[in-house]
Amino acid sequence: MPTERTGEAGPQPRSNLSPVAFRATAGELELVAALRRRDESAFSRLVTAHHPSLVRVARMYVGNSQAVAEEVVQETWLGVLKGLDRFEGRCSLKTWIFQILVNRARTRGEREGRMIPFSAMFDSQSDAGEPAVDPSQFNEHDPEWPGGWATQPRNWGNSTPEQSLLSREFRALVQEAIDALPPNQKAVITLRDVQGWTSEEVCNMLGVSETNQRVLLHRARSKVRQALDQYFAAR
Repeated sequence: MPTERTGEAGPQPRSNLSPVAFRATAGELELVAALRRRDESAFSRLVTAHHPSLVRVARMYVGNSQAVAEEVVQETWLGVLKGLDRFEGRCSLKTWIFQILVNRARTRGEREGRMIPFSAMFDSQSDAGEPAVDPSQFNEHDPEWPGGWATQPRNWGNSTPEQSLLSREFRALVQEAIDALPPNQKAVITLRDVQGWTSEEVCNMLGVSETNQRVLLHRARSKVRQALDQYFAAR
């Protein structure tokens, strides 16, 4: 499939997915029309919907610096306003905005020496062969249920007031585990599990195949789960 261009955002990454699935929706086109009319409430809704996600994605390219990420996002919103007249709806509005962000984040990261090489970000062969769960938790020699659980998985639910109080600590632990991941895995799990993107959106955004996206997400989730298991085992 040829590379698609989306105005201010520049070249889109290559993808083996149909471009029709990523065209702007009728609702997005209405929003764009309102933005072109300089409707401040429409712009406020757009910022509210995407600003936190933009900051998180920007941090993946600028070395986790919150201050620099915020500056990149401000530059992104200026780019969105300046590029509205060139938005043609050939991709979703969200994808278009995030492509503007990525272009600016890469430029800023390269200028400050923070940028991770693109090839390193999406090397699906890194850290190959990692199990999702520690193999010692399975009983391979049980004659009745070979390969079954040796012990039941730990309960991560907040079933008591004390556990509820740990929720903030728990979220911080999850983010710490994500931050420790290789860049390729961190990018995919952040978009899928933190941002709530679909696999198709992630593939289109990052220019990776569905298979590579699935492998990277599996490995990322495995490492985060292992970190959480260690946390609860120590309590």
